Amino acid sequence: MRLFRSSEILGIARETLEFALEASEESHPNEYMGFLRAEDARKLGLEKTGQVITDVLVIPGTESNPMSATVQSNMIPNDVKSVGSVHSHPNGVLRPSDADLATFYKGDVHIIIGAPYEWGDWRVFNSNGKPRSLEVLDVPLPEEQFFDFTQADIDEEL
Repeated sequence: MRLFRSSEILGIARETLEFALEASEESHPNEYMGFLRAEDARKLGLEKTGQVITDVLVIPGTESNPMSATVQSNMIPNDVKSVGSVHSHPNGVLRPSDADLATFYKGDVHIIIGAPYEWGDWRVFNSNGKPRSLEVLDVPLPEEQFFDFTQADIDEEL
């Protein structure tokens, strides 16, 4: 396993996007928020260099209401797999607010999902709030592992 891998985001796993859509709908009328994590595309059977978003990390203690979701920053793990964020807009507006833009500093993929949370009710933005594309990929999700590297992997990278 490589700890320092290509940062290019190739897409999002279909199951991951479906999870985010369902979680957003279940949180309605409050906002939903999570952080996006990615895996090396080769681990998912793709013959490409880059990463695929495979997971949404929900931070304990996140508070939400119909206008915002607030994450306790001290609860955010220092995660090498983090590539951005996902959150919902219960009002259905699919563009970032000024408050959203202030949170887009970590990662370069930020998904906004709007009510009614159907398949086409989401948009993707970069860290500057500019629209970007994100392919939905039919790839198998990896088995969950809290730490997926060993000391030998670290030694090999160094």
